[in-house]
Amino acid sequence: MGADLPDYYFRVRDNGALVFRVDTANRQRRIEMDQIAVVNLKKGEIKPHGDRALSPEDLAEIEAWMAERAEILAQRDIDDIFRAVDYMNATTQWAQSTAADEQLEAVTDTLLLAMHDLRTVLVRKKAERMLKERGAPDE
Repeated sequence: MGADLPDYYFRVRDNGALVFRVDTANRQRRIEMDQIAVVNLKKGEIKPHGDRALSPEDLAEIEAWMAERAEILAQRDIDDIFRAVDYMNATTQWAQSTAADEQLEAVTDTLLLAMHDLRTVLVRKKAERMLKERGAPDE
């Protein structure tokens, strides 16, 4: 490991992370990680671990990580959607060129329902945005 370790380590988990303070300034020159907090991104919560009091520096580092992590997750969501578009195109090509009748029979109803559901939501959301842009009152 390099000598320039960060002061904090965030162990990512569902909805947030466990936050550790990294310490290499000890007599054994070992890396010690001391848990200082638990972060819940969905709720925006930072809970000190045990009886700890978090310093302003701790809170600033954690809040900066939370903002960066939220941005990363938002980018991943959009990337997943674009990947879904690619899958839809690949599925269309498969259905058009290589799918056997039995394969199409197995997936057609499920795909049609999912596409109908998606289309309904997208059309409704687009209409809401258009009304909002025109300044029309919400219903």
